[in-house]
Amino acid sequence: MEHVDTMNPYFGVFVLFVLTFGAFYATTVIARLASRALAAKDTEKLKLTVYECGPEVTKQPNRISSQFYLFALLFLLFDVEIVFMFPWAIDFKLLGWFGFVEMLLFILLLAIGFVYAWKKGALEWHSIK
Repeated sequence: MEHVDTMNPYFGVFVLFVLTFGAFYATTVIARLASRALAAKDTEKLKLTVYECGPEVTKQPNRISSQFYLFALLFLLFDVEIVFMFPWAIDFKLLGWFGFVEMLLFILLLAIGFVYAWKKGALEWHSIK
């Protein structure tokens, strides 16, 4: 058996890392076992009951339109691209004309992408029927 170097300055950090990982794993296992043991098994009746007032609940198929997915992708795309403009705005004076022309091309590409999505009907809402 080899000798463990406890004099290393990072030995305490390693021990804490191992203990933290063990505690995290034990906590997730205990939480999973407790939730399975304590969870109500028959919740279908509760989900179909009327809450205070309103129409009776009817089961509907769980269909989610792909339009939600497309909107989310377009939002993320344009949002991330706008975030790229902030560092440019901070260093605008250092970049000079080259940076200005580069940002104009970037905005032109954004506009082309936006017009393309608009023409394809990606921004129109279609109801599920």
